[in-house]
Amino acid sequence: MAKNPGSDKPELVLRAQTAADLMSENPVSLARTATLKEASALFLDREIHAAPVIDAAGHPVGVISQTDLVRHSREHVDYAAGQGAYQDRIESRLTEEELGPQGFQVESTDRTTVGEVMTPTVIAVQPKTSAADVVAQMLAFKIHRLFVVDDAGVLVGIISTWDVLRNIRQR
Repeated sequence: MAKNPGSDKPELVLRAQTAADLMSENPVSLARTATLKEASALFLDREIHAAPVIDAAGHPVGVISQTDLVRHSREHVDYAAGQGAYQDRIESRLTEEELGPQGFQVESTDRTTVGEVMTPTVIAVQPKTSAADVVAQMLAFKIHRLFVVDDAGVLVGIISTWDVLRNIRQR
C-alpha cells in the first residue's frame, strides 16, 4: 500500500476522471418564483442543504441554501397590519394566563421568493471537465457545490463535496 511521504497514513486518490463521473444527475431544483416555505419543505423532505435555482429553460441562475433561509429569517419579521382591533377583541375574551405576559401578535405570511434571497452566482462546469479541475474550482471559490451544465447551459447535474468524498479511495 502506497503511503504519503513522511507519513504512516495511506495515500488517498480521487478515482473519478471527469465531472460526469462525480456528479449527481438530474438534481432537484427550484424556480425563482418558489416561496421560501417551499424551499424549506424541499430541504427537509429531501434531506438536502441547498438547491439550484433555474429559469424556465433549465439554466441555473443561482443557488438557495439553508444559510440563505436562516439569514432571511433572522433579518425579516413582518406583522400583519390592523392587528389592534382584532387583538382587542381577542384579549377581552381571554384570561391573562391564556394571553401570556406580552399578549400576542398576528404574523403575516412571508411571501418572499427564492429569487429574492438566493445567491445569484453560478459556478458551473461541463460534464467533460476533469475531476481535478472540479476540485480545484471548489477549493478556489470555497464552495460546497458546483453545477454541471450541457453545451446549451442547461443544468444536468450537481457536484457536492459529498460527491467528491464518495470518490476518494486508498491507492
